Amino acid sequence: MKRIITYGTFDLLHYGHINLLRRAKALGDYLVVALSTDEFNWNEKQKKCYFSYEKRKQLLESIRYVDLVIPEENWEQKKSDIKEYHIDTFVMGDDWKGKFDFLKDSCEVVYLERTPEISTTQIKKDLHENEKIVGYKCKVVLAPASDLEAVCYFCSRRRPVTRRFPKSRRMVQRKRKTSREA
Repeated sequence: MKRIITYGTFDLLHYGHINLLRRAKALGDYLVVALSTDEFNWNEKQKKCYFSYEKRKQLLESIRYVDLVIPEENWEQKKSDIKEYHIDTFVMGDDWKGKFDFLKDSCEVVYLERTPEISTTQIKKDLHENEKIVGYKCKVVLAPASDLEAVCYFCSRRRPVTRRFPKSRRMVQRKRKTSREA
């Protein structure tokens, strides 16, 4: 049995992801997908996912090309994953070309061409550009009381924090102090 592994965040799952998974599976018999955890995405990649790790895992497990989903918790685990899961071929999109050649002593490394017209980054960008058309607004995380800004789920840009205060049940927009107010 030929085993394949690929890694990714797979947030806002789209047909480019499906194409990559289909083509990766076609290279062997068993496809393992290492899915980046929320903590890994935030701490190492500075990305905030729209869907939680558990939801993204559910989506991947429902795809017929995927046989097993495991967590990706750090950059260094690839060598140990290859050994633990008896991987024959490591697959990534060609935007990573050359970055994982150090794994060639452990298994075959293949870089697949990405679907050119689609990416999660492009979807997020399009949502922002079409804000008025689709009614999209930045979704910010709630931050500690001392923070005036938080990170948008879609674009990972810093945005002013909107809070719900329990007594009034009103949405209040916190503003930065200007030099005149200080």
